[in-house]
Amino acid sequence: MRDFKGIADTWFDVVIIGGGVTGAGILRDLSMRGLKTVLFEKSDLASGTSSRFHGLLHSGARYAVTDPEAAAECASENAVLNRIAKYAVEPSGGMFVRTKNDDRDFEERWKEGCSASGVFFERISAGEAREMEPGLTSDTESAYLVKDCAVDGFRLVWQNVLSAGFYGGDFRTYAEVACIEHSGGKVTGVRVRDAVSGEEISVPCGCVVNATGPWSAHTAKLVGAHIGIKPDKGALLAFNHRFCSRVVNRLRMPSDGDIFVPHGSVTIFGTTSSDASGPDDSQPSDAEARYLAGLAGEIFPEIESHRILRAFAGTRPLIDLDHAHLGRDASRNFIITDHEKDGLSGFITIFGGKLTTYRLMAEKISDIVCGKFFITKKCRTAEEELLPSMSQSLADRAKKVFPPSGAELIYARLGPLFETALKKAEADPRRRELLCECEFVTLAEYETAAALDTSVSLSDIRRRTRMGMGTCQGSFCGFRALVSVFGMGLNRERGGAEILLPFLNERWKGMKPAMWGLQMPEAELMKNIYSSSLNISGGQPE
Repeated sequence: MRDFKGIADTWFDVVIIGGGVTGAGILRDLSMRGLKTVLFEKSDLASGTSSRFHGLLHSGARYAVTDPEAAAECASENAVLNRIAKYAVEPSGGMFVRTKNDDRDFEERWKEGCSASGVFFERISAGEAREMEPGLTSDTESAYLVKDCAVDGFRLVWQNVLSAGFYGGDFRTYAEVACIEHSGGKVTGVRVRDAVSGEEISVPCGCVVNATGPWSAHTAKLVGAHIGIKPDKGALLAFNHRFCSRVVNRLRMPSDGDIFVPHGSVTIFGTTSSDASGPDDSQPSDAEARYLAGLAGEIFPEIESHRILRAFAGTRPLIDLDHAHLGRDASRNFIITDHEKDGLSGFITIFGGKLTTYRLMAEKISDIVCGKFFITKKCRTAEEELLPSMSQSLADRAKKVFPPSGAELIYARLGPLFETALKKAEADPRRRELLCECEFVTLAEYETAAALDTSVSLSDIRRRTRMGMGTCQGSFCGFRALVSVFGMGLNRERGGAEILLPFLNERWKGMKPAMWGLQMPEAELMKNIYSSSLNISGGQPE
């Protein structure tokens, strides 16, 4: 999708700015309703807030007391996504746990809120909770089962975009909208800059949707509009072990460090809430990492026996209309602003909300957009699967070259490109070998993702395949990936260090705030692999 000139001066009904889950969901919805739609993302898909969170598909229980409307929406959308996004959602189930140090009165208010919002919960004994999750603190006094799930933000975004493609939806990554053109009070098109080549093109359109999350205010300024948004920073930790089998929440008023989410072989813990200096404020501090590590031990006392892989952070696009409710007090609902009231027809902004409610958000704004084009087709995004089940013929072929669980993973990550990877593995047994053992990425899968025009960097391939996101954090798969890039001729006149360093720097960025204890020998191993053996020293901690 790097062909910019191919769409220059091509008319689109709708241009969507923002390649997170909300923008991807809107692209799918509008494309399914028959509108000619294109999405522009200034970096890679799912490179912002949609991948910088704890990976929790909310049951609604967390907001039962503080935001009943958001709780009800989460409960409903949780059920929808379990139906349509089975290759992005892990139905792990969840648990809320109250310790002896937590408020008993809040527990009663929470149960009342869940019942009022239609959020499922089932009480179990503290003993049953510890049988299910042996690592839980002995201070556990009450526990409830809920319908929380784990969700992979990368897969969810890509699967929405791929689904949109079946209906003619188009997209471009590394495509920054530099200007929103308008005349006579109406949007007429956008100017788009290729972030790789610097080339600019004009794309005429009838409507522009601003779905840039924490960057929404910056995007609105392109047309002189103002929206009430406040980026809020949330820091998280990723541990190298799946020490809980389901999502574990602390049963108290939403606060810092009270959610554990198992993802594959790792566990993500968070979050914090603090004022962000801007939408790009995504680097956690050492102090934040140590603070979170201390909070984690209050629920899982043996947490120090598990290595922290990395710390990371994202920014939430919180509603800030009157400056009265910020941080955890801000609503998790969403707002749609039609800027026609500001004198500009054809420009609409959506912000706020949760990843869990992205499909509902897309439906609501798509209803408004379709109204402008006199389209009466109803939303069908809750009815059709994002990625259909793997055919039996493909599954039978895959069993011969991939372990069964591995085939499912590759299919979930590549979708319609799975057969391309399968053919590579069938033709050459060497391509069945693992390039990344931690995340079970075969050479065939890696080469399939690397060959895409959207794969500008190793980090782009990482987001598509999860290469380098496991326990070694790229220590071994990084240089293997580099060899493959040169072997495929995809280096595009770049040297090895130019390709590898940005990937390593991104890994170091997350490792550095948690550089203590069990992480130290792993960091030294990675450092020696790249500095001593390969003479690459950039990006390493001082």
